[in-house]
Amino acid sequence: MKKSENTGQNKKHRELGLSIIPAIIMVLFVFFWQAAVDFFNVQPFILPGPITVFKAIYDERNLLLTHILVTLGEALAGLGVAIFLGIVFGLLMGYCKPVRIALYPIFVITQTIPLIILAPLFAIWFGFGFLPKVIIVVLMCFFPISITFTQDLIKSDEDMDSILKVMGASKWKSFRLARIPQALPGLFSGLKIAVTYSITGAVISEWIGAKQGLGIYMTRAMTSFKTAVLFADVFIIIVLSLVLYKLVELIEKRFVKRIDYV
Repeated sequence: MKKSENTGQNKKHRELGLSIIPAIIMVLFVFFWQAAVDFFNVQPFILPGPITVFKAIYDERNLLLTHILVTLGEALAGLGVAIFLGIVFGLLMGYCKPVRIALYPIFVITQTIPLIILAPLFAIWFGFGFLPKVIIVVLMCFFPISITFTQDLIKSDEDMDSILKVMGASKWKSFRLARIPQALPGLFSGLKIAVTYSITGAVISEWIGAKQGLGIYMTRAMTSFKTAVLFADVFIIIVLSLVLYKLVELIEKRFVKRIDYV
């Protein structure tokens, strides 16, 4: 008993140690970045140091907050639509092979079209408001959700399928009881990819035309050579993406654990 407890504690300590490695690497990166800027006396308009970037975030905090809320709203709206459509089409393609054969190539083709080309078209068709930004986010987030979910749904657990068939379960009941639960890790893998795409998609759509948002804020910083503000914008985009990723990760742990328990 004690041996198993010690093994569990050692595993937790090892996992904790591994989890802080990325943080250590980032701290070292920031330290050497600042040291290099100071040592070589690099001009801030070429490469600002981390201290200058964080100062820019503080100085522009009120304006940045306004732009953050706009971009976050666009990203979450598009992400919500993409999750709904991704799950619906994932279930359809996973359950019905003819649907999968018909739709799968079309979804793949949509990913070969650069969104930077579609964004101006959407601006022409739908204007420079909220809708074209949401459409871009949906197009970026839909594919990884639907495809990863579908791929795990079509994976066969032959033993479980045989047991349910012997018990007289219908095709849909077997699909619901066996395939959907085993496909949840694939669904959440797609969601993790999609949430990082959502912020990027919103920013890209704002480059084409917008009144507010981190994308238009970034273009204004570039045109006015405010390099520190540009880095601050990029830093915020990274942070938002990481926060959404960790949020999905926490939901996955709670949800999958509850499913396993049931």
